[in-house]
Amino acid sequence: MDDQFDSALRNTLGNSGPRSNPSAKSAAMALAMESFDDAQKKSAGGQGSKASLRFIDVFNLIGSPIMKYKYLLASVAVVVVAAPLAFSTFTTTYSLGDSGALTSQGSDWEASATPKPATPLIAADAQRASKQRLEAMQLAITEAMRLSTGQMQGNVREQTPRANDVEVDALATQLAIQDTLQGRYEPTGRDGDMPGGRFTSQAVNGMKAVAAEPVSTFSIDVDTASYSFARRSIEDGYLPDPASVRVEEFVNYFDYDYAGPRTADEPFQPSVTVLPTPWNPNTKLLHIGLRGYDAPATDRKPANLVFLIDVSGSMQSPDRLMRLQTAFQMLVETLKPTDTVSIVTYADGSRVVLEPTPASESQRITHAINSLQAGGGTNGGDGLLTAYRLAEEHFLKDGVNRIFLGTDGDFNIGASGDEDLLKIVERKRKSGVFLSVLGVGTGNYNDGMMQTIAQNGNGVAAYIDNLSEARKVLQEEAAASIFPIAKDVKIQVEFNPETVAKYRLIGYETRALATEDFNNDKVDAGEVGSGHRVTAIYEIVPQGSPEASVDDSRYTKPEEAASPAAEHAGELAFLKIRYKKPEEDKSHLITSPILDGDALKTIDAASPDVKFSIAAAAFAQKLKQEPWVSDYDWKEVESLMKQGQGADPYALRGEAIRLVQIAGTLAKRDEAPGSRP
Repeated sequence: MDDQFDSALRNTLGNSGPRSNPSAKSAAMALAMESFDDAQKKSAGGQGSKASLRFIDVFNLIGSPIMKYKYLLASVAVVVVAAPLAFSTFTTTYSLGDSGALTSQGSDWEASATPKPATPLIAADAQRASKQRLEAMQLAITEAMRLSTGQMQGNVREQTPRANDVEVDALATQLAIQDTLQGRYEPTGRDGDMPGGRFTSQAVNGMKAVAAEPVSTFSIDVDTASYSFARRSIEDGYLPDPASVRVEEFVNYFDYDYAGPRTADEPFQPSVTVLPTPWNPNTKLLHIGLRGYDAPATDRKPANLVFLIDVSGSMQSPDRLMRLQTAFQMLVETLKPTDTVSIVTYADGSRVVLEPTPASESQRITHAINSLQAGGGTNGGDGLLTAYRLAEEHFLKDGVNRIFLGTDGDFNIGASGDEDLLKIVERKRKSGVFLSVLGVGTGNYNDGMMQTIAQNGNGVAAYIDNLSEARKVLQEEAAASIFPIAKDVKIQVEFNPETVAKYRLIGYETRALATEDFNNDKVDAGEVGSGHRVTAIYEIVPQGSPEASVDDSRYTKPEEAASPAAEHAGELAFLKIRYKKPEEDKSHLITSPILDGDALKTIDAASPDVKFSIAAAAFAQKLKQEPWVSDYDWKEVESLMKQGQGADPYALRGEAIRLVQIAGTLAKRDEAPGSRP
């Protein structure tokens, strides 16, 4: 097979090209051998609970999925030789419900393991799985050629100067295709065709003693990416990677009918509820709800929008570029005729596809969006700089200036590290241009990078797992997504040591701030859009609770500890909210005492919104495997959600209830003996 492969390629391409890159060949060989060893321990239908990448992800590690036209002859040669082999392997190995390992004997491949029946309790989408694997086979051929010709070294793809100067290393190509088809690359460790990605683990907030640390400070977060990514995982039959779950994004995914301000002069109105904790009879929950001012459409400022769209090779999958194209068209439908849209794309470099165009010329904008095709590297840093330049050149002093970045997050050329991108965004943030991120795809989905640039770009991060989510984010919540009512919004809660012994903030681990940051207007924090709802929940241990015991200080007697003034004796805590108006640099302050006497006696007395938000927090904590809810059963989470479902006009809460039901079943499956390798 090797001789035939070499002969076919060299007859077509000639021998005038450069020698293959030894380091690229070595890398391919090392990956192939390592993945082969891993494959022996697993079956194709295995289930697990760690994060992983899909079969298509190997191509993002190897190189760009689209060959330039100058490589057309090389592509044809490889397809002629490798396609029959790929099709034969696919039909043998990937019959739905079967699993088997492949062995190579000379030029013939055959199944060496007896097929085993599929075991998932909840079937994955068979059509999607088949399509992804067929795409993987097709793309493996072109990607392996890019690797073996030396066009990728590390994270930088380098174009060769002459179109026909190509020599393909047949062994590297063959190994890459063979291992891809056998599903041997699983960089993050989860088995099966599971939607994985790159996530940053954060230590979960623990209980803090009020006597030692009475003040809690954090930035608000209205991102929702974590919830929609988890939804995709669960619907595909897998529990999400715990590192991908951010509790606050589960809670803030849903709308709540909190009381809102009547004017924009003070853009927030806090709603506070204290009630028993459903998962711990010895603690209480302090529930803080904020609703931003919902500006009427007639009062909304003109918008200068730049769509920054990733068209690199990793975006070729239908759940990436194609989904973003539809999503951006949905957003255009919500704009005023005088709003403007520009389009910048990036792959190996950046390109301005559409200069600022009035939304009234929707056909021209739609044509530009539909003309986009994926191919090449991922120079996201260059794309960001071009998008900022375009937004700044057409800056609206009395309007909204925002970049929407649509990507899977696989930056690998130029400024690609989180720190490099952070420097760009922080520097450009001062210009008054906001940056929001729309994530798509799985496998190489770079959640950490998206969080970094959205949080520091005065924007929000959403994950578009389906077109319904695109409609929710870019049409139903268009005003909140585009038009900010406040920026650098911070919350600080000071607990009364006379009434509260301990507390923990549920979620917001990535948004923690130092106490002194609250009054420092130079410290960046989150933004809130028109009509946004924000919820924060504390679990508190009241004084006198069985869980309130804390050893006395060796050096300070209890009677010597500072006591609050008599007029504050009935308070549990004191709430402070600091924010800036979008066009201002000086912050404003809202304060409110939280009284012990206002606490509800039972959970039943709480509003449906409070019940549902607490259930959403419990759902996320269960997925993160947090110890606080280990004894709180999935059925109890489901029951509390149903109590808080309410009118549910868009059926989003009903969908969440269904996800809890599925997650409970998946958790039992993963806990069963023999369910994990």
